[in-house]
Amino acid sequence: MNNNTLQYKVNVTIIRADHMGMCFGVRDAIALAKRVVKQRPLTVLGELVHNASVLGDLKQRGVRFEDNPQEVETKTVMVTAHGASERTRDEVRGETLQLEDATCPLVHFAHNKVRQLVCSGYHPVIIGRHGHVEVRGLTEDLEEYDVVLTTEDIDRLAFHCRLGVVAQTTQPINRVLKLVEYLKQKFPDSGVKFVDTVCQPTKQRQDAAEALALNSDVVLVIGGKNSNNTGELARTCRKFCCRVHHVQGPEDVSTEWIKDGDILGITAGTSTPDELINSVESKVRSFCH
Repeated sequence: MNNNTLQYKVNVTIIRADHMGMCFGVRDAIALAKRVVKQRPLTVLGELVHNASVLGDLKQRGVRFEDNPQEVETKTVMVTAHGASERTRDEVRGETLQLEDATCPLVHFAHNKVRQLVCSGYHPVIIGRHGHVEVRGLTEDLEEYDVVLTTEDIDRLAFHCRLGVVAQTTQPINRVLKLVEYLKQKFPDSGVKFVDTVCQPTKQRQDAAEALALNSDVVLVIGGKNSNNTGELARTCRKFCCRVHHVQGPEDVSTEWIKDGDILGITAGTSTPDELINSVESKVRSFCH
């Protein structure tokens, strides 16, 4: 039997998370890129958003993508929704390029809070994923800092009299709060100040994903494989449902995952467009009565 063809159709109830899919920051970044490229050639530094279908559409519209400002051939460069350090911005200006800023306002908020903590004498601790573009933007301008994601990471930290803690905007708030409490226990003689920089769309999608997983037999989480927030949604769902699949599009959906009588839940990351969500659901419905 072909992996995508059932010998018979099954009865499946499909439910969607109350909050899922693109957030306003991603929508605004995509809209800005589309407006600018209509007016003049445009290069985006890195991936504007972590979604292959969105990036493919932008490429068809003429948007170029480069990681290194020195490799840019257009006069206009765009910073992604994930933000960038002042060091990167200065490098762009040094190449005499015009800068368009698609940074999400909530990422700007995180940058501002890090600066305020450092100016107030706190050693910055970022709860997030090493090497992620947003975390690089938050840390590249700092003389010293630590990035942590686990209690083991905290165990390796050196003592500082004052610790200022913020989080990558797409981290699950429950993980962040647990790590902050562990940090306080690990360094009881340090002054620990935590500023909540996890964005509201992330919190809403995490809560909705948990509720979805609790009420589903199988869950599809739709989004790019390198999307941190989509990966976090999948990890959250796996805590409450044993059959969870992270898919990038309808071509990834397998009939082997779906059983007769299942309740199938659908959620999606903040860079996943509505049309991609709909196409995945349509693929599932093609298996059903």
